[in-house]
Parts: sequence; structure tokens; C-alpha cells
Amino acid sequence: MKKLVLSLSLVASFVFAQEKPSAEELAKQNWYHVNYAKDNVYGVATEDAYAYAQSKGLKSTPIIVAVIDSGIEGDHPDLQANMWTNPKEIPGNGIDDDGNGYIDDIHGWNFIGGPNGDVEHDNTEITRLVREYKALFDSKDEAANKANQKKFPKKYAEYQKILPKYKEEYALAQMNLMQIEEEIKQITGVIENFGKEYGEDKVISLEGLKAFTPKSDATKFLKEQIIESIEASERSEYAGKTPKDLINEIKNEASDALNYYKGKADYYLNLEYDPRSIVGDNYNDVNERIYGNNTTEGPDALHGTHVAGIIGAVRNNGIGMNGVAENVKIMNVRTVPDGDERDKDVANAIRYAVDNGAKVINMSFGKAYSPDKQAVWDAIKYATDHNVLLVKAAGNDNANIDTDIHYPTNFRNGHPVSNSLLTVGASTPSNQSIKASFSNFGKQQVDIFAPGVEIYSTVPDASYKYLQGTSMASPVVAGVAALVWSYFPNLTAQEIRNILIETGNYNENLKDISTHGVVVDALKALKKAEEVSNAKAGVTAPAKAETKKNKKSSKKRKK
Repeated sequence: MKKLVLSLSLVASFVFAQEKPSAEELAKQNWYHVNYAKDNVYGVATEDAYAYAQSKGLKSTPIIVAVIDSGIEGDHPDLQANMWTNPKEIPGNGIDDDGNGYIDDIHGWNFIGGPNGDVEHDNTEITRLVREYKALFDSKDEAANKANQKKFPKKYAEYQKILPKYKEEYALAQMNLMQIEEEIKQITGVIENFGKEYGEDKVISLEGLKAFTPKSDATKFLKEQIIESIEASERSEYAGKTPKDLINEIKNEASDALNYYKGKADYYLNLEYDPRSIVGDNYNDVNERIYGNNTTEGPDALHGTHVAGIIGAVRNNGIGMNGVAENVKIMNVRTVPDGDERDKDVANAIRYAVDNGAKVINMSFGKAYSPDKQAVWDAIKYATDHNVLLVKAAGNDNANIDTDIHYPTNFRNGHPVSNSLLTVGASTPSNQSIKASFSNFGKQQVDIFAPGVEIYSTVPDASYKYLQGTSMASPVVAGVAALVWSYFPNLTAQEIRNILIETGNYNENLKDISTHGVVVDALKALKKAEEVSNAKAGVTAPAKAETKKNKKSSKKRKK
């Protein structure tokens, strides 16, 4: 599931059209690009990495990064130039020109679409399992139920285990929906009352507020909050707007949270809802490869577009924001619905990306159950055997995924499936609370951390938005990997993985919740990659190569 971290508050993150940001806003947008060594903030030193490459005369080669996600708005002005185009396919001729089995796969493929449409919503995996097992063990035919209990003892045991969890999730979803509706009602009510007293169509200004005498305590409190916000920043989200504008913005922002909990009841946990017929495949045949369609944007491309921008939004083009990787092409592989992704689709998406030239695959999704996990492991092994680096999000449940497994996982029976896969946790700008509150963790399962809080990136309709989650941290790492590998293509996927881990900036608070306790650093990774690349090529490296002092020096800094 492409699970974002949802929050509902009076001060929200709104969608921005293209406009020239203030210095303050620009700093906020770019916090994850800063250099820890200079700014004492755990950014990834993107700009300094490019400055180093330029100073050394390093030349990059194009690299393809596959984004397995909800779909991408490929004609976004900040992405279009960096979208992958299949060089062997002729657009729109209805012919499989390159013979890969996928007709007109110009910019990628959609594994959750069919001849007559696309899947938008789907169940969670636990819902699909309960539906399957309910038909076997809880049908109207008691004799058949008992026979199936004997015939499928493992499935019956799992059914007994997951049914209470499913019921608990369903009840919680209903409760959360009521709570979020009440919160929205309360917040909008406060602003509506403020508008009645202040003037719902009157533009909010510091002068107008100071001349305004509230009649109620709630309105007085809101007035003080707005004054504080405007005095703190010229670009306060209140200044220049009317109370009516604020209500509309809050309702729009709150709709993300509202739709999430409505979706849980209507789609995620609805046993009567199964959209798979739209795809038209033989779903039970996990080895089936050829199905889907070429409409890779899909009905809701917000998540995938945001992820794609973090990796490869066009750099230094004077609009929007800069992606981490410069010489990159984004392959769009739509696989993740609003709900849990299906193992068959994930496995096929990985194979498609590998077969069509991707060197890095980003996977910002995950779930708690994986009935066809072997198919996914086989695909991960396939990618590993073809020298492809996989980067995946750790998940957003603040859980220890060493024990609460987050699929896809790189571990099978306690042993890693791949030596070229990175699982990424989310970090914050704060050195003291470096782990994002929502981020999953694990001494065995989580390899590295990366910025994942308030990340500014592309969203549909040529816009930009702040989002947060390990879904945002994963593409930061994928982007750094692509950046480094583009300069040193003679390195292997395993070497790139190891370099990113070895050169990350250490933080004591991460040491017990990840394998190495580090946040990725593009500059240090680039320097180390240069050293390793030169050694492989038989070139004498400069004397001042990166060493393990990196870790020790980070420890000495004030946290």
C-alpha cells in the first residue's frame, strides 16, 4: 500500500502551483539537499556532490530508474524531459514492436489495468485472505466447511489467526472515520464563527486583525494564532486570504485523511469489493506475465508523481524543485492501487523493469501479508542476478519490522535474498529526534535512513506538495544511488549498496534500530565510489580518500 503519513491540523501542507518562493520557503523546500558536515542537518549533500563532480571533471552517463508505484503524471513540466521512452517501441501502432510482450509500452507498463479500464481502489491483503478463507471455512455448507478444515489445515489455522485482526481493523476504521469527520466539523466550525465576526469575505491582514475585537474565546484564540503566524512569516498561509478561503483549503487538505478512512470502509476492508476482473488476467496463475495496459498514469498518480520528482525532477530548469539524480530517466511501472498491491503484480513489475534496462528500482509500498511472497523473492533474485539495485520503503507504522514483517522483505527464513537491496527508514531534520515518529525500524531489516519528513516534490496538475513517509525517504536513496552510479557505471549494484551504507552519516540514535545507524550522504558516497572505481580500473586514487573516520567524526559532533 502506498501509505502516506496523514495529519489533520489547522496549519496544513497545501498544494502549490508554480510561483517564485521566498528564501525562507526555498530553504524549507530544499532542507533534504543540505550537507550535514556544513549545516549540522542530516540532509544528503546533493548540491555539494554535484559541485565535487564538476570540480573533478567527472562525466555522468544516463541511468534508468524504475518507479513501481501508483502511476506518474509523465507530462508534468518538471518531469517530462526525464521520463523514460522505450526506444524500440513505435507509439500508438498497436504492435509489440520490441517483442517484449507488452504492446505500445512507450513509457512503461500498467499491471493493474485491462482492456476496459484501470484499477483505482483495491482491498488490503488481509481482506483478500479473509474472503478466500471465508468461502472455504465459513460457507453455508457446514459439511464442506469441516472437510476443508481437514483438507487445508494451514489455511484454516491462518484464518483463525487473521479473522480477529480483520474485525479489529474494520471496527477501528469505522471509529476513525467518525473521529475525522468530527475533527473537520470542529475546525471548520471555529473558522466559520471567526468569519461571521471578522467577515467571511474580508481579506486577513495584520492591521485588520489588530483592529478586530472577537466576541468568543475560540475566535479570540484563533485571532492570536493567526497574528503569531503572520508576524513569524511574510508568507503565512493566512495572510491575503479570507476566512472562506481557509475553510476551502482545510476541507481540501482534510479530504486526504477523510478519503483514506472512507476508503478503508468502502474498499480496503470491504469483503464484497473485488476489482480484479478489470485486469482480466488469470489471477491464480502467479507465473502469468503478459497482462495489463499501457496507461501508466492511472486515475490517481499523486503518490507516484511525488516519488518520481524526488528521484529525478529536472534540475536547474528554473521551475519547481530539483530531483536528486540529474542524468536519469524515470520508467513508470504502475502496480500499486489505493489499497494493497498484489504479489503477482509486484513480481512482474520488477521483472519488467529489469528486462527493459532499469538499473535502480524504487518500491515505495508495503503490506503486512504476502501470500505469494515466493514469487516476489524470485523476482528480487532475478533483479539481483541482473545487477540491479532495489530500494524499498520500510513502512510507516513505527513498528519493529524485524518482528512485524513488512512485505516485500529481503529476508527468507532469516537469510537475505539479495545483496543488492536497501530498505530505507525515514529521518527528520532534527538531530535529537532523528528517526521520524512514524518510521518503521529494525536492527536486521532496515539498512539506512534518509530524509522523509516534509519533502517537497511534484504532484499532478503541474503542481507541488509537501508529503512525508518512508515512501519519500526511499526515492531519496534511489536518487542518490542513481547519481553515484551514473558517474561510475563500472561499479556493481552490490558495490553501490555497500558504498551508500558505509559512507552514511552516523547518528547514535539510529544504531540500535538499523543495521549501521546512518543517514545517506551523496557527497561522501560519490567520493567513495570514485575510490572504488579507480581501484577496479587500476587507477591510483588520491591520498585523501574517505575512510571510516567518517563515522567517528560524526559521533564527535553535537547531536
